Amino acid sequence: MHITISGLSKIYTRGAPPAIDEISLEIGHGTFGLLGPNGAGKTTLIRVLSTQLAPTTGQVTIDGWDLQKHRAEVRQRLGYLPQHFGAYPQLTAGEFLDYMARLGGIHARRDRKERVKKALEDVGLADVRQQRTGTFSGGMMRRLGIAQALLGDPEFLLVDEPTTGLDPEERIRFRSLLGRMGRDRAILVSTHIVGDISSTCEAIALIDRGRLRFQGAPEDLVRLAEGKAWSITVDDAGFEDISKRFHVVTVAPEGDALLLRVVGDAEPLSGAEPVAPNLEDAYVYFMESGELPAATTQLSAAAADAEPGQPAGELAP
Repeated sequence: MHITISGLSKIYTRGAPPAIDEISLEIGHGTFGLLGPNGAGKTTLIRVLSTQLAPTTGQVTIDGWDLQKHRAEVRQRLGYLPQHFGAYPQLTAGEFLDYMARLGGIHARRDRKERVKKALEDVGLADVRQQRTGTFSGGMMRRLGIAQALLGDPEFLLVDEPTTGLDPEERIRFRSLLGRMGRDRAILVSTHIVGDISSTCEAIALIDRGRLRFQGAPEDLVRLAEGKAWSITVDDAGFEDISKRFHVVTVAPEGDALLLRVVGDAEPLSGAEPVAPNLEDAYVYFMESGELPAATTQLSAAAADAEPGQPAGELAP
């Protein structure tokens, strides 16, 4: 499975800035993370890729099938979990998936039964097949959403903001589920939550205000933030001062003081200790500092090893 996105743009209103602007990406087998703040254009891109929305310009091909010219063929290869997923609360999980399978053109009763059974097993809901969906927790509902997306055995799975509203335990379970599924197909996970992709995605793209800012391995983005992360213990007055000079990533109480993890370019205060950045540090630094739009740097070693058309760890101009 190989997805090629070339010069993709979408303008909703003439004269308004594009929701997505000249985005080009290569997505292959495994889990790919699409990371950016709310309003960055992630959902617009997902809607184009899921054939719900026609782009203004650009092209998408999925294993050679043009997204606009071969919509039926492309849809047979797609599974989609939208950000806001719901089910008929009076139906059981099994009944709902059987209904969705019918809508998806799976008419043979035996075939539907087997697909529903497998989908429920894949997402860990087989034991609650007879339970009404109206009684499901948020995490169970998201897993049911993945189950309905898997009914057609898709080669390319699109997942939009998968863990919004979930408690920490359900969030971890759902991330593990996506990681397992990525072994057999291409998965695009769109999120503004760094933790959703930090441990599951082999490659990521960072977009902001409709523009592609970075594409490559997560560790490449982290490497670009080296020397930008600090740890410091301060009192309330110190917090007010340092938050004006740095971007605060985390705050943890430590007795009467506060332990801060911050990122930025300013000269650190006395007592600040440099720390190795993680993906969240890198994301906060580049999003808050606005450095990425002006950057033209490439990680030359990674770029040299990349195949043509598959940039590795590069900052978009």
